[in-house]
Amino acid sequence: MTATQTTTSEAPSFAELFDSIARNVEQVIQGKSDVVALAMMCLLSEGHLLIEDVPGVGKTSLAKALANSIDCTWKRVQFTPDLLPSDVVGVTVWNRGTDRFEFRPGPVFASSRRSW
Repeated sequence: MTATQTTTSEAPSFAELFDSIARNVEQVIQGKSDVVALAMMCLLSEGHLLIEDVPGVGKTSLAKALANSIDCTWKRVQFTPDLLPSDVVGVTVWNRGTDRFEFRPGPVFASSRRSW
């Protein structure tokens, strides 16, 4: 057994998990290991990540691959001049069938543990 392998009885180390997730994401996002590592560090620090770049360089693919690698959901926000706060956080709407207001969460609630 090599130093990077673990037995079935012991849990993998943080470094092994980090490398495993990075390798998984890099199967989709090839040639940008520094970007993948920075995105993962942002995730681990429980921060927010704003990905800006020109069209067609894999920003959405990076988000999807990272979310799928850690079994999370993801949502995308298209920043346009007519973007409203309700487009990000969600909106409360009247449901005629139940005669009640219902909250419809926006993309900021992706991977939220609370069920709406």
